[in-house]
Amino acid sequence: MSQKNETVVLLLSLLVTVALVATGLWWFTNRDGINLGGLTGSNNPASTQRAPNQPVEARISLGDKLLLSSGETPEKQAAVKAIASGNYEAAVSDLEAALKSDRNDPEALIYLNNARIGNRKSYAIAASIPIGTAQNPSKEVLRGVAQAQNEVNQAGGIGGVPLKVIIANDDNDPNVAQQVAEALVENQQVLGVVGNFDSDVTLAAGKVYEKGQLVQISPTSTSVQLSNAGEYIFRTVPSDRFAGNALSRYMLTQLKKQKAAVFFNSKSNYSQSLKNEFSTTLLGDGGEVVAEFDFSSPNFDVASSVQEAIGQGAEVLMLAPNTAALDQALQVVQVNEKRLPVLAGDSGYSFKTLEVGRSNAVGMLLAVPWHILGNPEAEFPKAANQLWGAEINWRTAMAYDATKALIAGIEQNPTRTGVQQALSASDFSATGAANPIRFLPSGDRNQVVQLVTIQPVNNKDPGYEFIPVRE
Repeated sequence: MSQKNETVVLLLSLLVTVALVATGLWWFTNRDGINLGGLTGSNNPASTQRAPNQPVEARISLGDKLLLSSGETPEKQAAVKAIASGNYEAAVSDLEAALKSDRNDPEALIYLNNARIGNRKSYAIAASIPIGTAQNPSKEVLRGVAQAQNEVNQAGGIGGVPLKVIIANDDNDPNVAQQVAEALVENQQVLGVVGNFDSDVTLAAGKVYEKGQLVQISPTSTSVQLSNAGEYIFRTVPSDRFAGNALSRYMLTQLKKQKAAVFFNSKSNYSQSLKNEFSTTLLGDGGEVVAEFDFSSPNFDVASSVQEAIGQGAEVLMLAPNTAALDQALQVVQVNEKRLPVLAGDSGYSFKTLEVGRSNAVGMLLAVPWHILGNPEAEFPKAANQLWGAEINWRTAMAYDATKALIAGIEQNPTRTGVQQALSASDFSATGAANPIRFLPSGDRNQVVQLVTIQPVNNKDPGYEFIPVRE
């Protein structure tokens, strides 16, 4: 590259970085705390309280402590004190008041259902989520768990026995998640766990759940390494194999393009998994990966990487960031300026992608597990909107399915081994958010992905939205 071109690239990179920082600052200070359009962006640093040395007991709650720092209202604080002292009647009153002021709070709804049960006989499951590092995604998962719990308890419980939900904060940290898993395995009342969030964390905690013979169902972990991870390990989100195949074939058959450049994070199991599945399918179907760029490389530069990809003949940019690398992926979208079509995985399904990407992201195609408009006639989106007063996204839907699967397993046999045997049966089926919940012998969800594209809209902030692709 000539000295003149190098200077242009460096200037462009600097301008993009400044623009992204300014946009990010605006977004953090102006975004709504409510779940806008079923999407959330990065966490507000003020509400992120990571405490890796926190005792595991302080990370687990049936309602006796608040784990979500956002929305700490006087009513919720009074409720947890009441639950801790065994005054469930007062806790019910306080939590009902809390939900009247914020119906979008899943922690309050779970604690309310738990308080209504009190000391009566109940079945218990747990949700292990990254509250300390990702409060908004944690809320998305909890909404699915809370909705399923609320529905079954309002219908009379599981064979007349209500369901309690334990919430656990694992910080999305493999070591912490293993400590949480050990505590949940030790608590014999727990019949199943919804979790974990990232694939690396799910794989680490899964070793503990498998050894302790406690079913784990992840609603968000997509790495192919989770296939056949153990007899007690399941997931309701489709494997990266489905997403990689869908993106590759769309590129070849719909975009009519052959050559792709792939951006990924080598430090993320999910990111590597999606990259590999996309690349394998693309090569097998006659396409070609002309370049790979690692977000975690100390020498990674956005502008020069995009320029190099174009120089090597790339016709499409495939983005496979994990949550931690989303900012870098969005810089790629900005620098690309719609010169090449952009494909991405489900980690890009975020309000932040719409807000930062804006017009440069229009036409970007993503593979996600579920979309609220994918099946407009389904009952789940309607019930969710009525319950939460806002649209929900795929993480909520997949957490709802994970909870519904555990409920169905408990209904067949309310023991740990009984739940595992029920979910593993070839004829197992439970009603999900959109499609029946069925598991392959590998523990994977037997379901295809939903392709969505970013398009401009007039009736929603920030003026762009994810729209299902009709095949």
